[in-house]
Parts: sequence; C-alpha cells; structure tokens
Amino acid sequence: MTIKIKRFSCNILYENCYVLSTPGRCVAIDPGFHGAVELDELYAYLAEEGLTLEAILLTHAHFDHVIGVKPIQDALGVPVYMSPADEPVLAEDIIYTGSLGIKGFDPSFSWTGVSAGEELEIAGIRFRAIATPGHTPGGICWYCESEGLLFSGDTLFADTIGRTDLPFGDYDAEIRSIMENLTLLPGDTEVLPGHGKSTTIARERTSNPFLEPFNEKEEPFDEDLTGIEIHPMR
Repeated sequence: MTIKIKRFSCNILYENCYVLSTPGRCVAIDPGFHGAVELDELYAYLAEEGLTLEAILLTHAHFDHVIGVKPIQDALGVPVYMSPADEPVLAEDIIYTGSLGIKGFDPSFSWTGVSAGEELEIAGIRFRAIATPGHTPGGICWYCESEGLLFSGDTLFADTIGRTDLPFGDYDAEIRSIMENLTLLPGDTEVLPGHGKSTTIARERTSNPFLEPFNEKEEPFDEDLTGIEIHPMR
C-alpha cells in the first residue's frame, strides 16, 4: 500500500501537522491550523487531491497541536482520538493562549479516548497508540508498524526531547517513555515529530544527548554484574 504524507507547518510555533492519505481517503495528525488562511490551505489540499478526511489523531492536547480541531470538526464532522489523561491540558490551554494573546482557541471539540496499545484503522492505515507520558500526562506516539513510521508529537525530536517545564510535565516519566517504549522500536523507523525535521530511531538512540547513558560507548563486559531488564510500559 502506498501512503502519501503531506506536512503542514502551522501557527506561530511552526507545529507539524501530517495528513496521511491513500486513494480518496486521509487522516490528519495534530491539526494546529490557526485562522482562515491556514485552514483554507488544508481544505484546498483535500479538494485538489480528492480526499475525504476520516479522522483526526492527537499526540497530545497542547494548543499548538489542537487549535485547528474545533473548526475542522465543525466543518467536516470528523471524529477525534486522544488520551483521556490529557483532558486537563485543554483547560490549561485556555489560560496559556490568553496569556499569549492568541485568539480563536476553542477546546470544546468532541473526542474519543484511546488507551495504550489500542489499534485504529483509518483511511486503510493501521495505527497503534504508544503511551508516552511526560511532555503531557496523556502523550501518545502513533506508530504505523507496517510503514515503519512513528508520529512522535512533542515526545521525541531530532537531537532533543520534549520540554517538561510546562504544567503537567514530568521529565522522569518522559525519559522512561522514550527509553522503554520508543528506543526499542526498529532502528530504521522514521520519526516524524511535532516540530522540526524528521529523524530515525537508530539516530536518536545513538546520538541524542538527552538519551545518555543509552548512547554511551559500551564498557567491557563484566560477567559478575547483575543484569537489568527493561519492560515496555503498559
């Protein structure tokens, strides 16, 4: 199956929205479109490609990733999927956007909760929800195993990780999420983050400075040391 990926750069924070399409069908991940001009770019693309938007997937609920959800849902009636653990983040978004002078944010869109390990098939594409709390409590990375794609939101970037100094952030949880749930994915998995350029799992687990000591050079093996086990988070 051939999947086409269109990336849009949205709002003042240059958030990446990805539209994945198969013939005539598509799904949007993190539509951060702010204002009529940006929304019109999306609608024009759907019209030009002859695509029906079937659903919206959210990696987390920060405003720059969800500000376009309400107008798109009102216009097209599409379902939205996110983690229930991020519901408090939407309330905080109202305060945060107000302090930044950002107008037009409406968090009242309807959504369906998803849980760790849940699989969805949308537009003929299968996604698995990998829970990655840390940047927000309900962070999710959407994994397309058959295509070798990971939509990492603000959990993992090229050479860095998501900030945890905002309300509800948890640095230790984020490191566990990445180490236990992401670095164990196949190395050639392409990582498409919520901001910036794409990367791969192999590149990040060997060179990302925030993932030390995972990427440190191996020390001589000592057979007398007690081994450790890493168990995927459930």
